[in-house]
Amino acid sequence: MMRKPNIFSGGMRQWPESERPRERLLKEGPESLSDAQLMAILLRVGRRDSSAMHVAMELLQQLGGLQGLANRGIEELCRVPGVGPAKAAQVRAAIELGKRVLSAPLSTGMRIGSSADLFKHYYPLLRDLRREIFKIVLLDAKHTVIRDATVSEGSLTLSIVHPREVFSLAIREAAAAVIFLHNHPSGDPQPSTEDRELTRRLVAAGELLGIQVLDHLIIGDNRYLSFADQGWLRS
Repeated sequence: MMRKPNIFSGGMRQWPESERPRERLLKEGPESLSDAQLMAILLRVGRRDSSAMHVAMELLQQLGGLQGLANRGIEELCRVPGVGPAKAAQVRAAIELGKRVLSAPLSTGMRIGSSADLFKHYYPLLRDLRREIFKIVLLDAKHTVIRDATVSEGSLTLSIVHPREVFSLAIREAAAAVIFLHNHPSGDPQPSTEDRELTRRLVAAGELLGIQVLDHLIIGDNRYLSFADQGWLRS
């Protein structure tokens, strides 16, 4: 059971061994530690006037907890006193590893069974981004995965995606079918007018090239919308 950490003055090396986060993790397991204690282990050392534990607590408080940390860049992390580029890089690396652990593997030869399969894989990777990422999943004639790729990265508004750029990749990889997906940083997966028009253009281009568009997923906050499930894939 997790217990509230005691906060002592001075560096953590001066703390009782039973209260040092790393020693507690080794003895009791990581699940017994608070978010701040786990973060303190990542940071390792604090600053001149504060321990790593104090810096960890400030980091979480100022940036909105773990959820807030997940979408912060290196520069934003470095604004917290005691967090430099090296520590910020450690935090970002740990967050990225966590995302990859949570995402279901999407490997060559895998068959996509449903829109839920795609959501399960991509949601941990895209959920916290503050810019839109447009991706394509390339499939062979049996609708198994060849690979995926990022087509475009934009701001908070929809990235400009041209059918020529999208399908040139599919042609190079000899894909028989494709699936598109992108995230909505707002958290609302409902398609905009631009989303609908882009999908219409991509489906039409795919028909001309003999490459089937199987779906277009929009990923929001713990939910998604599938054009195929809605019956909206029309050219």
